[in-house]
Amino acid sequence: MLFVDDDPLILESLALALQENFDVLTAHSRPQALNLLRRMESLPSLALVDLGLPPQPHQPHEGYGLITELLAIQPDMKILVLSGQNDAANIRHALALGAVDFVPKPCDVPLLRTRLAHQMMMLAAERAEAEEDQGDAGLIGESSAVETLRALIRQFADTPFPVLVQGESGSGKELVAKYLHVHSRRQAQPFLTVNCAAIPRDLLEAQLFGYARGAYTGAQQARAGFFEDAGEGSLFLDEIGDMPLELQSKLLRVLENGEFYRLGETQARTSKARIIAATNRDLRGEVTRGAFRSDLYHRLGVLSIEVPPLRDRGADILKLLAHFRDVYCAGGVPFRLAPEAAEFLSHYAFPGNVRELRNIVIRLGAKFPGAQVTLEQVALEVEAPAADSAGSADQSRHAVQGEVQHPGFSLEQRLQDLERRYIQAALQSAGGNLSKAARMLDINRTTLYSRMQRLGIPYAE
Repeated sequence: MLFVDDDPLILESLALALQENFDVLTAHSRPQALNLLRRMESLPSLALVDLGLPPQPHQPHEGYGLITELLAIQPDMKILVLSGQNDAANIRHALALGAVDFVPKPCDVPLLRTRLAHQMMMLAAERAEAEEDQGDAGLIGESSAVETLRALIRQFADTPFPVLVQGESGSGKELVAKYLHVHSRRQAQPFLTVNCAAIPRDLLEAQLFGYARGAYTGAQQARAGFFEDAGEGSLFLDEIGDMPLELQSKLLRVLENGEFYRLGETQARTSKARIIAATNRDLRGEVTRGAFRSDLYHRLGVLSIEVPPLRDRGADILKLLAHFRDVYCAGGVPFRLAPEAAEFLSHYAFPGNVRELRNIVIRLGAKFPGAQVTLEQVALEVEAPAADSAGSADQSRHAVQGEVQHPGFSLEQRLQDLERRYIQAALQSAGGNLSKAARMLDINRTTLYSRMQRLGIPYAE
């Protein structure tokens, strides 16, 4: 475990208190922490980070930067923030950057120990889940949508070309990327993940391409970027739609001839990594709006995989639920679903997709170990409770309040998801007849076709 705090008394006393349960490494600043990690062969899985670090101990910026850099180095690291700068804005921003918990100072040591242990348990479960089934991409289910997805993964895995993975938030795009790598000849090489939305714009170029010593303030020594670290493996660029335009041209150069430059250098370097990119955005619409380069879009989209939303996977929903229950309730007695609760979940739309289902299972397992879970209890855990259940209006308000407080919530994205869902439902009900679907939606045919193009909804002539 890495513990970073600028107060030597807190650093020493807490490290001493936690060393019975954890192998604690300490640092008093962001540069010291990063230098410590660079010298390590095996990176820590857990970090406890103060926000107020030198040279600005009364501001949270150094802590924010450290969270971002730690996750860039070790994407599945569980980072808890321990800070006296615990106003709501700081908490929200730290969680949005990828921290999993926020512990205010002064802290209760036994409680802190419990929360750290809980995160280690969660990490172990997540890693076990990721390793459990690599035979067929770990994609559980027998629906036609999943069979098609498996076939595309097998078909594209060993090609040298970039793959663009598209799908809604929480649908499993990173899982698809991982198993494109696992099923390829590159499987023994590194698989590295970069979240283009989580790393600040001014740091993203340095993280991707590396930098020379003195390239910018704080660059005290040269460092390789992800393109070099990936070697001949796979580099997964998540949330590619959030990449700044000025960086898109540099990525295009890598895709075209493998060349890039470290920040502050004039000597070209070569990358042999395979690029897998993912987005939940309508990149075609982003191109139209001028927010994404057309040439990069076409270069990335030579091979494209659309990950189906969970609502289109039918009976897979309950199979996935049983899988998550086995993984996350392995340490205790698993809950059981009442028939009406199972029926409700099998028809629920899951706007948060597989991620939402996993989180529901975790909450139900924690609240109702060994018990039968009722429809009412399940409805309280979902984002859009059953419309015909008692108190549905109050439950809906509760769900919306919880949703907007989630880090990374986007009203624009949610509205697009709703619009896409209703258009797809109308098209299905109309048997693909555009005019009939437009009448159902109370819009004209031209407007419907325009919205389908904007949302990336295919239309079979």
